[in-house]
Amino acid sequence: MLTGRDSRRFANRALGTRFNLIRPLNQPYQIMACASLGLGFIALHGRPRACASSAPAAAAAPPALGDVTRPHFPILDQTVNGCKLVYLDNAATSQKPVAVLDKLQDYYSVYNSNVHRGIHALSAKATEAYEVARQKVANFINAETYREIVFTRNATEAINLVAFTWGLSTLREGDEVILSVAEHHSNIVPWQIAAQKTGASLKYVTLTEDETLNVEELKGLFTKKTKLVSLHHVSNTLGSINPMQDIIRYAHDHGAKVLVDACQSVPHMTVDVRGLDADFLVFSSHKMCGPTGIGVLYGKHDMLMAMPPFLGGGEMISDVFLNHSTYADPPLRFEAGTPAIAEAIGLGAAIDYLSNLGMDNIHAYEVELSKYLYSKLSSVSGVRIYGPKSGSERAALCAFNVEGIHPTDLSTFLDQQHGVAVRSGHHCTQPLHRHLGINASARASLYFYNTKREVDAFIDALNDTIGFFSSLH
Repeated sequence: MLTGRDSRRFANRALGTRFNLIRPLNQPYQIMACASLGLGFIALHGRPRACASSAPAAAAAPPALGDVTRPHFPILDQTVNGCKLVYLDNAATSQKPVAVLDKLQDYYSVYNSNVHRGIHALSAKATEAYEVARQKVANFINAETYREIVFTRNATEAINLVAFTWGLSTLREGDEVILSVAEHHSNIVPWQIAAQKTGASLKYVTLTEDETLNVEELKGLFTKKTKLVSLHHVSNTLGSINPMQDIIRYAHDHGAKVLVDACQSVPHMTVDVRGLDADFLVFSSHKMCGPTGIGVLYGKHDMLMAMPPFLGGGEMISDVFLNHSTYADPPLRFEAGTPAIAEAIGLGAAIDYLSNLGMDNIHAYEVELSKYLYSKLSSVSGVRIYGPKSGSERAALCAFNVEGIHPTDLSTFLDQQHGVAVRSGHHCTQPLHRHLGINASARASLYFYNTKREVDAFIDALNDTIGFFSSLH
């Protein structure tokens, strides 16, 4: 058996591809006998293809949402490594429907122009489309006004914006920010930097035995110094759904503000910022059928008005003099320079698409898919699923490990032998993985265009992969 660096180098060379293989430092590289046999040869040539397939749905059954929407996503109709693609990496990024692709093409081919700066016809049309998209976002999350919607590069930048404007101007030495061990790195690192600059301290909530947020522990962390709670709505690793409305109410009763990381909730369920009474809420376009390169910061208008600029330059100013400048009102105060115009318009098209499907319909279908995925995956021998157990409400994703198989090896074989795309690694939640006592996990995550047949294909592929690794012992 090869271990450590030698095994990793051999496997990379055998595959003929540079994989970023993440291996526990205190464990042997778990390709086991596969490395000595030549991983690339076995994975690509040494086994007959065993692409999982399943019978079509019964003709009498009404079409599921996944069947209805799949034709809208041409990327899904392809083969990968000789097998029909089964795309189960939606928590990382979603696919884009034709309606969004057409809107992007339309902008660049018909009225490509800069916004807010010109009075000619193309600029006027681009500006209108850009600002209409902002209003669509406001309506989608029930913001009180479009002025509460700030376009950013992504949700990560949105959190950084709050940390380096509100955070640096509000936090003082001894103040406290409450996070959880299950946060995405994007909701940890900016607050670490802000705390270092201001002298504030970070407190972390842990998990219950069911691997959900320990709400009672959270309540016990509040003091008179608590200024902010920044938590995920839905965990991208555990699949757990936090009771944000109750948490926000409790935080406000103790004088603290709340930022909600809604990257895994806004694409999948109805999110009402006024119903939640969130002070800040962030999400990304690319996880909800929209383009990459644009995210959203929602902030209550009075809070945005009190925050200093994040970046300086064009668009965000009112007047510029040689020795000082005055700034525009939000949201333009926080949108320096030429924005992601096409991406905003594409996000607006994605919101139209999702709204036409109905977010309640999407959520109901995904609840059904989630139960099906959990049931099927938990029946596979040697599988450990992380997060709340069966019977609890979960998002339509499962992070898991298989005994004796490293998740990167597992994911590689699922892709190369079966065309099944799942995630492997720490999913930008290293503190959570350390809390769980693991270095990495595999993750299958669904969206409304997935089907139960794809879940079956994934499970068949997983069983075949486990069988292959077991045969090497």
